[in-house]
Order: sequence, then C-alpha cells, then structure tokens
Amino acid sequence: MSLCFLQSVDPEVPAPKTSAPALQKPKFCAPVRETCVACLKTVYPLERLVAHQHVFHKNCFCCVHCNTKLSLGNYASLHGNIYCKPHFNQLFKAKGNYDEGFGHRPHKQLWDVTK
Repeated sequence: MSLCFLQSVDPEVPAPKTSAPALQKPKFCAPVRETCVACLKTVYPLERLVAHQHVFHKNCFCCVHCNTKLSLGNYASLHGNIYCKPHFNQLFKAKGNYDEGFGHRPHKQLWDVTK
C-alpha cells in the first residue's frame, strides 16, 4: 500500500476553463516496503536481491539443503526452493528425475488413475 499526498489547490488562483474536471496529480508517493520471502522482514535497497520475481536479503539467499550463501550466478531453483548447484545436481542424480530426488511424488503416480 502506498501513501500519496496530493498537491494542494490554492482557492485564490482561478481554475483553468475547461470542460473536463480538474484532476489532482500526486506530488509525493511514499515507497512500498518490500519484504524478504525467506525471513519476512523489510528489505532495504542495499541488501536487496531479486531471483525468480522474489525479493531476498543477500544473506537470506542460501541453499535449503546446506545453508550456503548463494549469488545470482551459482544457484538453481525447483518447486520454489533455492539450491546451490552441487546439491541440485546431487539430488537430481539420486533418483534420476526432478520429482523423486527432491521428495515429491513421482510424475508417473500423478497420472495413474488406478491409485
């Protein structure tokens, strides 16, 4: 939610003669505070990091498996979780697919109507 302050209108100054109603333009709008998706605290511009349209603190952007601090160049994301590349590869190799290796139901079970 942003808070806007409207430009005040001086009653001494005559309004311009137009057929359209006079619109007041915002003079100042307070910035919207962004929150980190990991810790849910306010993120300030110097500590802001955006990955997959989510805002993080630089210190909160870490692997969910080993807690290693990551950067935009050395991470992988799957199902909303952030992984370092070594653990992403390790978990993928464990079962050979993106579902079972990461603790989700196998893709074949999602389409099996008999179960």
